Amino acid sequence: MVRTIAASVVALMTLAGPANEYHDALAQTRTARELISDLTAQDPVVRARAACEIRELGDGAIDAIQPLTNMLGDAAPVEPVVCSRSWWRGNPSDLTSPGEQAAAALVAIGSRAFQPVLGALHSTTWAARRNAAWALGALDDQRAVDALIDTLKDREAGVREQAAWALGALDDKRAVQPLIGALKDADPRVRRQAAWALGAIDDSAAVDALSAALTDTDDRTRAQAAWALGAIDDRSGVPALMRSLGDQSQDVRKQAAWALGAIDDSRAVDSLVKALSDQSNGVRQQAAWALGAIGDSRALAGLLPALKDADAGVRKQAAWAIGAIGR
Repeated sequence: MVRTIAASVVALMTLAGPANEYHDALAQTRTARELISDLTAQDPVVRARAACEIRELGDGAIDAIQPLTNMLGDAAPVEPVVCSRSWWRGNPSDLTSPGEQAAAALVAIGSRAFQPVLGALHSTTWAARRNAAWALGALDDQRAVDALIDTLKDREAGVREQAAWALGALDDKRAVQPLIGALKDADPRVRRQAAWALGAIDDSAAVDALSAALTDTDDRTRAQAAWALGAIDDRSGVPALMRSLGDQSQDVRKQAAWALGAIDDSRAVDSLVKALSDQSNGVRQQAAWALGAIGDSRALAGLLPALKDADAGVRKQAAWAIGAIGR
């Protein structure tokens, strides 16, 4: 008897499953509809929060695609705490907007949002174009590459910057030459993002242009170019990186030291040993790491004195490097 009852319960549970799923779907649809109506609320906080909640529905919010696309240009500033979790680029304390949150929701919906988002690259509102460029990179669909390359010529620097990021995220070699061109953009934000994107794509065709970018007037662009050269790991970038160990910016010097260690070329040993005397603790630490990564015994003459460096981090890194060279 017990076995019969148990079997009946299982059967009832099995039959009840589809009905429960149907009711859950109806509940989700009602929720989406309610949230869609909030996307046009007068209060930007309400609009942004609705987009955040739609994002949580994922591909269950297909009906929201067009309303969200229409909202991409909504640049009203709101505090990031409007959403339960942070997602947008930059500092977590930066203000967000309903348009940015709409972009995140469209990405969460997935591939069915691709064409509407792609069309938003031609919006007359620059914020919509910028948010669309971000979303296209996050959607990771190679069909967006050509359109994003065209967007590198947008009249607004913020849009060009986001297009450069998206092309790096898509990691398509078709973007290399256009991004090399963007290294000469009038706006340093675009140049920095282009340098990052070229490092992310990792194509040696960009080495000469990135080496030239190590002399950019913007410190952060130079540092990003140094990182990109290390990421690409092509030895033809070593001479320019060695020169950058004398850059006026400690961030650039530190990034150049990291890149030289990542490339692992013994030509850099003498320059890195000299960098062990840099005024910046961070540069000395990175130089010690790089010497250990290269593993050339010529570095020991500089690393042994670094064991008595005033900075504990440098001493620790020098000890590791000496051990690495000795293995």
